[in-house]
Amino acid sequence: MHVVVMGAGVIGTTAAWYLLQNGHQVTVIDRQHASAQETSFANGGQISACHATPWANEHTPGQILKWLGREEAPLLFRMRWDPQLFSWGLRFLRNCTEARARENLEKSLRVATYSRDCLKNLRQTLGLEYDHLEHGILHVCRTEDELASVEKTTRQMQEFGLRRHMVSAQECLEIEPALRDSNAKIIGGSFTPDDESGDARKFTESLAKRCVEQGATFKLDTTITAIKRDQGRITAIGTDQGDVTGDCYLMCLGSYSPLLLKPLGIHLPVYPCKGYSISIDTTGYNGAPQVALIDDSVKMVYSRLGNRLRVAGTAELDGYDLRMSERRQRMIMDKAFELFPNSGDRSTIEHWSGLRPVTPDSAPVISDTKYDNLYLNTGHGTLGWTMSCGSGKAVADLIDGRTPDISLLGLGIDRF
Repeated sequence: MHVVVMGAGVIGTTAAWYLLQNGHQVTVIDRQHASAQETSFANGGQISACHATPWANEHTPGQILKWLGREEAPLLFRMRWDPQLFSWGLRFLRNCTEARARENLEKSLRVATYSRDCLKNLRQTLGLEYDHLEHGILHVCRTEDELASVEKTTRQMQEFGLRRHMVSAQECLEIEPALRDSNAKIIGGSFTPDDESGDARKFTESLAKRCVEQGATFKLDTTITAIKRDQGRITAIGTDQGDVTGDCYLMCLGSYSPLLLKPLGIHLPVYPCKGYSISIDTTGYNGAPQVALIDDSVKMVYSRLGNRLRVAGTAELDGYDLRMSERRQRMIMDKAFELFPNSGDRSTIEHWSGLRPVTPDSAPVISDTKYDNLYLNTGHGTLGWTMSCGSGKAVADLIDGRTPDISLLGLGIDRF
């Protein structure tokens, strides 16, 4: 069977790999000149099952109200007339209950832990190098309220099988000695020893080359303009380079997925959430961490990628606008050097922003559709890198008519 994959980011490329392993012919379409040039380009760099906590929970509405109008807020709404955001927001608020948050945590964690295992197997099989470190992820807290929240989430994740435990302030310093120079007071946190870090772009580029070696075709510099249908089947992908046809079609276009699906009568509640990152050159400095971290107070993550420190965070709901706020860029830099003052050269920082495809319940959509040859693998939010291998393998098995190794219960588009 010939499968056409829409999107050459980490989600589309991993799906292409597993489709090839299942014996299919694969064509991947992307508007960029190479793979991993958009959301996968400079993300937080973490394989973080411990970060599967849904955005929608019983505390979120109050936090949003507290943050309204604050340019440096971790979650920022740009006020505008946006029917897509309004519809998404109503669904999001319906998920802001303790019961639904627990249910959504289980769904995301199910995919994240499975994907982490798939990544380990893939790395060992292919010998991929992408600045990965297997030092775990340390989640640090600065206040008692943060610590209590992390402790509650840690207990829940332990119930669902994640190996994660609370640590004291002293244990935080022992796990990551670079914190000893911090200008922030750390009072404790949690540690997830099986989580990892690594460069998603390097991984995706390397895997794309392996896909080509196994016969995949990557149609790059090719913009998708429409998905064509005839009754209950998709017939072609319309592009600025002509139609691309296959037997089966897989949507992996992240935040742009709903725009192409809407004309088909498929209403996918995925909204683009802009995130920022900086990359700090650590050459000649000895104060950058080796262990990946999450700083709960400012909702930021830190990952050591070779001679760079990747710092990422903030969530900005501003449609498809990729422009970066100077104040938010400065805030990320200031917080990074507050935590790690001797981590690198501030004058040569590289800035980036990307659009995370977020669902109202923070769980991805891995699903068939009302068209018998169209499938979805999208909506992974902040955990696209974390969930990429597992969701790619699961959707490849779904397309193949096999039962995936993990349950896809609650991950279909029908839940909306």
